[in-house]
Amino acid sequence: MTQEDTDIKFMRIALDEAREAARTGEVPVGAVVVTHGRVIGRGHNLTEALGDVTAHAEIQAITAAAQALGGKYLPDCTLYVTVEPCLMCAGAIGWSQLGRIVYGASDAKRGYSTFTHRAFHPKAEVCSGVLADDCAALMRDFFSKRR
Repeated sequence: MTQEDTDIKFMRIALDEAREAARTGEVPVGAVVVTHGRVIGRGHNLTEALGDVTAHAEIQAITAAAQALGGKYLPDCTLYVTVEPCLMCAGAIGWSQLGRIVYGASDAKRGYSTFTHRAFHPKAEVCSGVLADDCAALMRDFFSKRR
C-alpha cells in the first residue's frame, strides 16, 4: 500500500468521525491518530455537547492517543484531520510532537497557516489536501443547512 493509499484510508475514518459530529449538531470535523498502521485515538468536535470551546476533534484524538500510549509525546504518530487545524489545535499538535499531520480541507479563515507556519514540531511533516473535496463538501453541507 502506498503512502497515498494509507492517507486516504485513514482520512476516510476521520470523515466518519466528522459525520458523527454533524449527526449530533456539532461542526463536522473529525480526527484520528495512527501509529504503525493502527488507530490509537479518534475524536470529533464536542464543543456543543461539552459546552467547551477547546473540545475540538484534534484535541479529543490527541488525548485518546496519549492515554493509549501512556505518554504525552506522539512523535511516531500521524494525525489525520478533515479540516486544517486552528491555531489552538496547532499548538496542541506541536506540544504533543506529532510526527506527521495530514489534513483534508484548508480553512482560510481560521486555519493555523493563516497565522503562522511554525506551530508544529520542527521535525513534523505536513500533508494537505487529502480527500479535500469530500472534507470541504461536508462542511459546506453542514453550514448551508444552518443558514
